[in-house]
Amino acid sequence: MHSYRPAPVLEALGICSEDEQLYRALLARPEATTTDLVTHTGWPAARVARHLRSLLSLGLASRTPGRPARYTPAVPEAAVELLALRKQAAIVQARLGASVLTQEFQAARQTGPFTVIRGVEAIAQRYYQAQQSAQSEVLILDKPPYAVLPIEPRRAIGVTYRTIYDMAALMDPAELAAARSAGTMCRMLRDVPLKLVVADRRTGLLQTGGDVVVELGPSTLLDALLRLFELLWQQATSLSPEPAEGPLTAEDQQLLALAAAGLTDQAIARRLGVAQRTVERRMQRILKALDATTRFQAGLRAGQRGLLV
Repeated sequence: MHSYRPAPVLEALGICSEDEQLYRALLARPEATTTDLVTHTGWPAARVARHLRSLLSLGLASRTPGRPARYTPAVPEAAVELLALRKQAAIVQARLGASVLTQEFQAARQTGPFTVIRGVEAIAQRYYQAQQSAQSEVLILDKPPYAVLPIEPRRAIGVTYRTIYDMAALMDPAELAAARSAGTMCRMLRDVPLKLVVADRRTGLLQTGGDVVVELGPSTLLDALLRLFELLWQQATSLSPEPAEGPLTAEDQQLLALAAAGLTDQAIARRLGVAQRTVERRMQRILKALDATTRFQAGLRAGQRGLLV
């Protein structure tokens, strides 16, 4: 075990120092076994196993199939961004930590069970292939600077595109107009944390450097990135009309207006002469139609669209 230990960088995200020490050991030794880690750290096997379980639950490591079991670290930038969402107050320290961990990861010069794509031409080609192969959905987080040109959606029948642009990418009025007219659902956010393209929720392209992209298959890390996208989508501002699950009926509009006035479900049910369960079911439909997570948000969006009676 080395006598020198680098200063911890993940404490602000709630990661204990021992979890971080083991994560750093994995960064330097992708696909290490438990025995390898016991030798490197000098810890008892039970202690290593306990902290490996913690890294797996945090999404900081994954286990490869086969025997003996081997463990691979998550890509540092993506892992830190996800942890930062849980600790919003520590996001600045988290991104500083991401850069430190990325340097350690790159110094190891090894890759785990994912594909690293390098070079502008190779990255542009893989972006194109991922979109062309999509059957149902493409999700995009877009921000400058660009090593390759920004993604241009290629509309295929039955494929839905949702794009979140960083505000800095749309400073030019012409760029903003182009985003709005692209024929996709697009939103804008002040600080998009990373660059990402996900096709059919099965293939993710995560840009970790100017000319480096990590391709992820189905995994806990890709699942976490999808949850990150949905959280950012809820926070972002719409730039284009978005289709709802279905138009609001006059009854829906009346129900929403009563809810906006502060009436409880029970009071609304009495006013409309229906069962409270019916009110609850219709309210869930309204929230979905307006792409809202709360009644307050639904009321705001309905008011902006002139839907309140």
